[in-house]
Amino acid sequence: MTLVGNGVRGDFMSDSADLALLSVVKEFGAHRAVDSVTFDVAPGEFFSILGPSGCGKTTLMRMIAGFEHPTSGDIRIRGKSMLAVPANKRPVNMVFQSLALFPMMSVGENVGYGLACAGVDKIEAGQRITRILDRVGLAGFEDRPVTKLSGGQRQRVAIARCLVLEPTLVLLDEPLGALDLKLREHMKLELKQLQAAFNTTFLYITHDQSEALVMSDRVAVMNKGRFEQVGSPRELYHNPLTSFVAGFVGDANVWNGSTFGAQATGLGIKLSTGAALVGAGSGSGAVSAYLRPEAIALAAVPGELSSLPNRFAGTVSTVLFDGAASTLVIKAEGFPHLRATLPQAGPLAGIMAGAPIGFGFAPEALKIFPA
Repeated sequence: MTLVGNGVRGDFMSDSADLALLSVVKEFGAHRAVDSVTFDVAPGEFFSILGPSGCGKTTLMRMIAGFEHPTSGDIRIRGKSMLAVPANKRPVNMVFQSLALFPMMSVGENVGYGLACAGVDKIEAGQRITRILDRVGLAGFEDRPVTKLSGGQRQRVAIARCLVLEPTLVLLDEPLGALDLKLREHMKLELKQLQAAFNTTFLYITHDQSEALVMSDRVAVMNKGRFEQVGSPRELYHNPLTSFVAGFVGDANVWNGSTFGAQATGLGIKLSTGAALVGAGSGSGAVSAYLRPEAIALAAVPGELSSLPNRFAGTVSTVLFDGAASTLVIKAEGFPHLRATLPQAGPLAGIMAGAPIGFGFAPEALKIFPA
């Protein structure tokens, strides 16, 4: 194991990686958009960069594609530096959010455009177009105008246009952002299945945590030009290393407070709202505390939660129905707006606003970071 650029741990194997970035910096005048980023992507890996707008993720992808040049550092594909290689010579293809399909061309012409530019023989190009369309579920669509396709079909054409050139690396810049919610959910599964079927290395850029968590083998969480943490979706969700990751990945109740010493069951924490909690770990001074809504146990009365050192009584102020589960907003002393997840099946199913409720959580469910 090695330290990733700015203190994030990760396996580094630049000689065998499909993609490796070494201390990459990109400056626009006095602004440092990408700040000493180091990471690598293994062959066949689905790697996502997740972060808010303006964090530097698109600038990072544009440098990998060759549309921007780093101020310093190196970008390597299969061990070869790309710094002197122009964009059209890199073994990389890109899927844009707009898809950038040619509306005046048929499906086959769109998919084969790169092959024609590369001078591939027409007979071979036709065979490759037929094979790739069959693999993405569009067999027989060669002559169909792209303007007559559904959103999901156009997405598959854009993917096929990339994969037909057999690139080392496929870059995807928020390709699902323009789709409606239901189609976006469907395309998450399709993209993951296509990537696995072709065993092609994918680098995916998104600000949508659900896309990154569902599809990725590993995710890098980016903030202000730097990687805060790199790990599997499960690691990022359950074991965030920084307060930014804890707040950006998943949903959480967030409080400010300060420690007041070790307790019999953990670390004592007094919230600014007045509640006293017990968390896991050690430390002192001002802290921020994060608690996932699904980590909160619920009961009709607090006495049913006697095994939990953190247990309280409150009142349901709002019930937010969301299909498989509801979110309860609970008001209690020291907790003006606590959010907890309520499964649709169970003794509390159907609870209404105004009902009394007990809630509690284990010390280890509370993630504590220096303020």
